[in-house]
Amino acid sequence: MSNKTKTVSELMNLTPEGRYDYMVDQIKAEKIIWTLQDQDGCVMLTTEDEDCIPMWPSEETAALWAVDEWKDCEPLAIPLDEFQERWVSGMEDDDLFIAVFPVQEDLGVVVPPFEMNERILPKKQQKH
Repeated sequence: MSNKTKTVSELMNLTPEGRYDYMVDQIKAEKIIWTLQDQDGCVMLTTEDEDCIPMWPSEETAALWAVDEWKDCEPLAIPLDEFQERWVSGMEDDDLFIAVFPVQEDLGVVVPPFEMNERILPKKQQKH
């Protein structure tokens, strides 16, 4: 059962939790996380409570967000090791969260970077 068989439209219709699960699986498989950047740096979103950097499982899904006021943004690939070595601690230091695989009508799940990292790391013991 491969997640690769899902079309982009199917992915967009998943629940926020479903998109989070899909994204974790993709990051584990591809070793890359995607965000958007413009000449000023990474795109930022603000919820009622948190400042977030949106992240996606693929270049294609990130590019779908680059419309309207973000039409000048381009997808940015973040290698998994760079995310784990620099982004997690840097985002924690700046009190930034991750908007996981947002779609136009739904920001998705918002999580602290360490939580995403814990889901990506190989588990020595499953807690079930």
